[in-house]
Amino acid sequence: MSLLTVSGSPHVHGHQNVKSIMYGVVVAMIPAIFVSVYFFGLDAARVIFISVAACLFFVWIIQKYLLKGPLTINDGSALVTGVLLAFNVPSNLPVWMIVVGALVSIGIAKMSFGGLGKNPFNPALIGRVFLLISFPVQMTSWPVPKALFAPGVTDAVTGPTTLGILKEGLNAGKSVQELMGSSGFPGYMNDMIGAQGGSVGEISAIALLLGAAYMYFRKIITWHIPVAYTGSAFVFSGILWLVDPARFIDPVMHMLAGGMILGVFFMATDMVSSPMSPRGQLVFGVGAGLLTILIRVWGAYPEGVSFAILIMNAFTPLINRSFKPKRFGEVPAKS
Repeated sequence: MSLLTVSGSPHVHGHQNVKSIMYGVVVAMIPAIFVSVYFFGLDAARVIFISVAACLFFVWIIQKYLLKGPLTINDGSALVTGVLLAFNVPSNLPVWMIVVGALVSIGIAKMSFGGLGKNPFNPALIGRVFLLISFPVQMTSWPVPKALFAPGVTDAVTGPTTLGILKEGLNAGKSVQELMGSSGFPGYMNDMIGAQGGSVGEISAIALLLGAAYMYFRKIITWHIPVAYTGSAFVFSGILWLVDPARFIDPVMHMLAGGMILGVFFMATDMVSSPMSPRGQLVFGVGAGLLTILIRVWGAYPEGVSFAILIMNAFTPLINRSFKPKRFGEVPAKS
């Protein structure tokens, strides 16, 4: 008599698997990689290479000598984590700090929970926040993009980000209009193309949107979290801006500056740490958008994307419990 083996869900199979999805995300990040190398030079390539190599190494050594299970180094997940971690740090970060961030991302945030599919939080964001809290000076020292240099200026020059300029200026009593009209302010166009200070992969809105479009048409991501995230952030920041435009940034600048687009499309949409159902994803996105603006406006840091996504990652199990999809064949209960 043959025995039937009943496995866990899902039981519906498609043409995509973990490897194709992960390498699809890597392809989507290529435009941002090229832009970062163009503006920050070989330092950006150095950070990306070291981060990826360290993440791959830690996955291999933990699985081989600690977990002693099958090696999944080729499935692309560690590669994605490495690139995303690099995208979230400055291009002048010391090598040893990058390695520490990779160890935290892989060893603590991912492998300690059992590996891919079991981590409750986005690994790259855990690594980024750990580095930010542990080494705040190095993590907030932003090299000025080379395209903005005058002849003869070296790439050792650092300066504030767009959000940093606005945060510091507003705390000093200046108005938004005064700050955005100053000569050193990057402006909307520079934020679009990437000629601004910031983390390696967050500087160019156009490059990130190209990658996001690729992932959407490849069906790697859906529209629910990005639309809910950007929509809630845009509406909330827009209301604040209409109430007092001298104190609050306009919503378009919120969208373009900082890590908003990187976080919305490449980290909030992480399949493991985000809700499963479409309605749950909408709730997740709305919460992340509101938290991002709250932290940016009233928090100590000028940026709030990383913290907002991690907070909503913590709520994912509760959201999944509240918005369960209808079971196949389930009959609605009669009132």
